[in-house]
Amino acid sequence: MPAMMLLWGVALVLATAATTFVLHRKLTHGRGPEPDTIFWDLFAGLVVILPAILVPAVEWAPAGLIMVFVGMTTAAATLATSRRVDRLHAAEPRRRPGFAEAAARHASVLQQWQRYELDPGQAIDFPAMTDIRTAETAALARAMREAERCRVTPGTDYQAAVERLAQALIEAERAAGVPTAGQRAPR
Repeated sequence: MPAMMLLWGVALVLATAATTFVLHRKLTHGRGPEPDTIFWDLFAGLVVILPAILVPAVEWAPAGLIMVFVGMTTAAATLATSRRVDRLHAAEPRRRPGFAEAAARHASVLQQWQRYELDPGQAIDFPAMTDIRTAETAALARAMREAERCRVTPGTDYQAAVERLAQALIEAERAAGVPTAGQRAPR
């Protein structure tokens, strides 16, 4: 009797958790192309849940109440956990609005700066772009760190950090004497 009750209890917990999770997902994130999926998911869950409650109740009457309590507790815990996971996923930095555009701009600014680091000719022509003792270059390094931190940290303004990085690069180039589009580079 206790082994049978334990077996039905495990089946009840697993079926209730799976059914609750699937129904929560479909109700919050869309049903999919089939119109009857919610009905069939509920039906499939009840095919296991109802016998897991009724069979022990036939053996011992209080077991039915215990199983109903276990099923309701499992459903509530699964729903609470699903909602918490959804909130955590929503807070991920890459899921923020405008993240893709800011990440593309961030990569573009870093690529523009890297030519001063990786191209020996640029490093010779504009040594201030890699000299952290220069105030503008130090500000650029701080802006790079800030943009990278904001890229991975929830609750930060990544787009604003990327804008500050782009502005810091412009100011560092101006201070280093990098010619603008209409000027010739020194040689």
